[in-house]
Amino acid sequence: PRVPARVSEALVLRTYPLKEADLVVSFLTRDQGMLRGVAKRARRPKSSFGAGLERLSHVRMAYFQRETRELVNLDSCELIRSQFGLVSDYWAGVALDYFAEVSEQLLPAAEPNERFFRLLLAVLDDLQPKSHVWRAVTYFSLWALRLSGWMPEMGSAPKLSSDSRAIALEMLRTPVAQLSKKDWDQGTAADLRRFLVRQIEAHIERRLVTAPLFEQVSS
Repeated sequence: PRVPARVSEALVLRTYPLKEADLVVSFLTRDQGMLRGVAKRARRPKSSFGAGLERLSHVRMAYFQRETRELVNLDSCELIRSQFGLVSDYWAGVALDYFAEVSEQLLPAAEPNERFFRLLLAVLDDLQPKSHVWRAVTYFSLWALRLSGWMPEMGSAPKLSSDSRAIALEMLRTPVAQLSKKDWDQGTAADLRRFLVRQIEAHIERRLVTAPLFEQVSS
């Protein structure tokens, strides 16, 4: 039987083409966890979904599901905030891809994780000042591991400098928007970022696509 439509606050992670005009959408809801659904005719020029299915758009998603089907059917989405303002900045765009890829790989399906949802909102807010790309990436990587239950022991982590350990401890104690002002350029905490990416990859099925871009610039 068809379950009545549900409306959830959500962040769109990825979209994949399906048939000629449809999309499969992976999205993280605040109340239901990560779901995947089919958006009918979403690839047509005059689709009712509009820009709501762009990467990491913050939306209110209306959907319904049948108990015997893995994919939900997307009915509509109301755009709360897009990330269009970050498109012109290359590294901010790579960071968006990284957030989406890591979230989709780490999160199990249909398991609510409201803290992870709030983590994504926080780092997206922190990306708005474009100079904070590297701070947001490092903070997200650290907390993604922690919220997934795979937090490494920073005190004994090999190949981590004392400066990187200090940054990690500060990030674990402080919301990203309240972190002390530092020169968070490509080189800051580069060894910490590489360490965290390797920890993430140890718990997923494949190597991350976006991680080599950060590694190349941070080295």
